[in-house]
Amino acid sequence: MNERETRRTFFTVAGAGALLVACRRGGHAEPDPASASAAPPTTHASEPATGGDEDQEPEVTATEDLMREHGVIRRVLVVYREAAMRLRSKGASVPPEALQNAARLIRTFGEDYHEKQLEEANIFPALTKSGGALAGTVATLIAQHQRGREITEYILAVTQKAIGAQTAEPLAATLEAFARMYEEHAAVEDTIVFPAWKKRLSPKELDAAGDRFEDIEHKTFGKDGFDDAVDRIAAIERMMHIDPAGLTAPPPPKP
Repeated sequence: MNERETRRTFFTVAGAGALLVACRRGGHAEPDPASASAAPPTTHASEPATGGDEDQEPEVTATEDLMREHGVIRRVLVVYREAAMRLRSKGASVPPEALQNAARLIRTFGEDYHEKQLEEANIFPALTKSGGALAGTVATLIAQHQRGREITEYILAVTQKAIGAQTAEPLAATLEAFARMYEEHAAVEDTIVFPAWKKRLSPKELDAAGDRFEDIEHKTFGKDGFDDAVDRIAAIERMMHIDPAGLTAPPPPKP
């Protein structure tokens, strides 16, 4: 039994015990004498609390892990769309290094890790075996992965130097095309592909997949890859002067 299953079993047994005591006392949750005598001494305010489960990180399931990684990628899409808009109006306001860093984040975190090692190695093969419409969806997603890698290569090449007038429009159109493709791509995976994959797994198999994904993440990045990716996209947003408050839509016109 792994650590996750041990914690789950403990809380299930403890909860059942508390309910039984309450029922024996007519529904009042009075303290059980045996439990009270076995309870640990009260921790004083001056003493540090140790060993509590509240100090442990909450469990992240395999599908939640995949979806929050999409959150990082979606933040890159916002950078791409904002950069495309600025390239058409004031190209000099787009620092090439910001797009370089964004494309590198897509390459290392999105393509080499999330797509290749998680989706293409673990999720897509299981769904392709079943055939039908889902297999066709997976084929489309794989083709889009490949097209995305071609676009990332282009962005990395173009942004190695200052973005000139002749480059601005093709780059802007390419950034918009990538964002449009990946917005739908990630939405299809979140609403169709990941739920279908999860349905094929037992709770124990899903738990094991979460452990496997975590191992892959640590082997790939040597640390928490998600937290590092969040820090990287936040730094890119600062370079682009992108703030969530500034993206609030204006009020609609009066009808």
